[in-house]
Amino acid sequence: MDRLHSMRAFQKVVDEGGFAAAARSLDLSPAVVTRLVADLEEHLGTRLLHRTTRRVSLTDAGEVYLDRVRQILLDLEEASALVSSQTQELAGVLRLLAPPVLATHVLAPLVADFRKAYPKIRLDIDVESHREPPVEDYDITLIGADATFDSNVIARKVISTEGILLASPDYIARRGQPARPEDLSQHDVLRLKPSTGRTSKWRLLNANENDRAVEVEVQPVVWANHNDTLMHAALDGAGITATSVELAAPLLADGDLVRVLSPWITNRLTMYAALPSRKFMPRRTQVFLDHLSEQTRARVDQALATCMACG
Repeated sequence: MDRLHSMRAFQKVVDEGGFAAAARSLDLSPAVVTRLVADLEEHLGTRLLHRTTRRVSLTDAGEVYLDRVRQILLDLEEASALVSSQTQELAGVLRLLAPPVLATHVLAPLVADFRKAYPKIRLDIDVESHREPPVEDYDITLIGADATFDSNVIARKVISTEGILLASPDYIARRGQPARPEDLSQHDVLRLKPSTGRTSKWRLLNANENDRAVEVEVQPVVWANHNDTLMHAALDGAGITATSVELAAPLLADGDLVRVLSPWITNRLTMYAALPSRKFMPRRTQVFLDHLSEQTRARVDQALATCMACG
């Protein structure tokens, strides 16, 4: 029995949630995957999985063994990557995970230039929102967080920016420009759903006064869990919304949106590139991180200059 082959099959069954799905992922027949796991259990002298007609689940022994299997296979992958990194050629697949707003506005604009610079590195991008992203399953996971971010994941800071308030010129012409934060209670507000319970309070910070905070009462006319939905609604004149400076800058420069209540901001935001717990970082991961940081920071600097020019 190829012990490593059986270990990979066992891990894949757990990750994919079943033998059939694991077989498709490994390009093997279900019977082969079943036999590999059974041979592994026979070798260990214990059952690793509970099997039913609907699902598989780990036994207590299986949970303990899976942790060790993941580390062993990861160490082997790192050893191979370490050897490969000694060559001058940068190649292979880079697995990336990002929430929709970062995938659209941060990752997508980088792809063409990165591929020109490193044509043999292939990008495998998953776009999903997770409260607790599976960082260990990807080479790089992009995370947008506010100042309260505190995590035990290994993360590299990419950029820091701030959230600003915006509306269309048509909306301002109809409803007027709010002069102070409390005026928002008289306006149509479009808000991003918070990760915890909704609240009628909206906390704003005065960027010119050491982030002096106020809380204002608002009753949003729209709640959404998708930033681009709110932006498009604001562009159509539906109300006042908030987004980060770099996302707003092109629309401000073109006059499609105007800033509201400057210098008040909604929060300070940081984008992190989270990494799996690895002792060795493949060179393809390093060059992408460098490219991501350099290009994104340049865009943010340009966005901040544009935002200041547009008020």
